[in-house]
Amino acid sequence: MKSWRIRISFLIFCAVCLSPLSVWSASQSNGDIESVDPENPNIIFDDRQLLEGYAKKFANFSKEDLTQMIQDDSVTSYKMAAAVRVFEQKFSQDIVMPEKKDVEKWLFRRLNHNSSPFVEIEVAYTLCRMDRYHYFESLVPVLIHRLNHYSAAVNDIAYERLNSIIECGNNRPREARIVFESLRAMFFLTRKNLAETPEMTPKIKNKIKILRWSIKVLGIEELQRLPSEVIHLL
Repeated sequence: MKSWRIRISFLIFCAVCLSPLSVWSASQSNGDIESVDPENPNIIFDDRQLLEGYAKKFANFSKEDLTQMIQDDSVTSYKMAAAVRVFEQKFSQDIVMPEKKDVEKWLFRRLNHNSSPFVEIEVAYTLCRMDRYHYFESLVPVLIHRLNHYSAAVNDIAYERLNSIIECGNNRPREARIVFESLRAMFFLTRKNLAETPEMTPKIKNKIKILRWSIKVLGIEELQRLPSEVIHLL
């Protein structure tokens, strides 16, 4: 009888002590999506609202200040994404060699050492804006991949960045091919979900809008290479 009490006590101890750890671990693996203001944990913010708030706060920062923030591993994900966004808006188009190589180096370091989709999107977009020819092929698919993210804020920002890149270009077939093949692969992987979805969700609409652009550039014969579940959505 005594042994059974010991076992029950042990199970209760495990349930109480280990459950919070499991919840914490799960929250850390969800792409670093925060739900509270890191400076005031009692206030809950929308992801996009928090990111845009920091961007406004950093709007008057110098290039040196933003550069130091982006290279600082202790900066939180929303502040990091906002700093990259402001850096792109204010300075990315005016950087020339040899400074450009240094900027690209620490932006890639940030891209490879973060778990936040917001940081990933802003860095990928900034690099594409700095050197479209070199980075379109490798980084636009990264942005397209984020169109599949569970967060509406991540989806919308990724779509806006993709749309901005497309609008700044000249409808090049090379670029349209990269976009088309990335979306085609994504649609084939999710075709079962498409068949079970009665109507277009905002997430699907964003993908379809980008897909239409690529088909417009490449030609309607590309429709034959898409899953049948996608055709009726077009």
